[in-house]
Amino acid sequence: MQNTIRIIGIDPGLRRTGWGIIDTLGNSLRFVASGTVTSDGDMDLASRLCQLHDGLAEVVHSYQPDEAAVEQTFVNKDAVATLKLGQARGVVMLVPARAGLPVSEYAPNAVKKAVIGVGHGEKQQIHMMLKILMPKVEFKGNDAADALAIAVCHAHNRGASRLRQAALAG
Repeated sequence: MQNTIRIIGIDPGLRRTGWGIIDTLGNSLRFVASGTVTSDGDMDLASRLCQLHDGLAEVVHSYQPDEAAVEQTFVNKDAVATLKLGQARGVVMLVPARAGLPVSEYAPNAVKKAVIGVGHGEKQQIHMMLKILMPKVEFKGNDAADALAIAVCHAHNRGASRLRQAALAG
């Protein structure tokens, strides 16, 4: 007998970190919640990272996911922006890890391939497929939609991800 697995997908960002929660049972997906944690751009970096930590920790505490999935960072031409994104990503990976959840990582192309069938696509295609996969889905903005797509990607790949993590552990 299978159990329902609750997954939190996280789209890291320093200004806005999207989160999406789904339940998966076998091949079925069910939307639970989604949203965005924001940081105040007028504050110093450490304070902004604390805001992301505290907001995401509240989401994890409220929804009690079993597993987490985070989108991998891409490197862009602005080294300072890439570094800040990496720091935000570290914080958002820490939150579920500290809550005892296994944390998997997925490249942006892998997320798109899992949701729309190809590794490159427009945001609108992702939004449309999320609505097809989970008719009751609700999201405000691209960050929450991207986080839901990351959760869907993990739902489709979680068996392989668990095997990889077990092999690395030991």
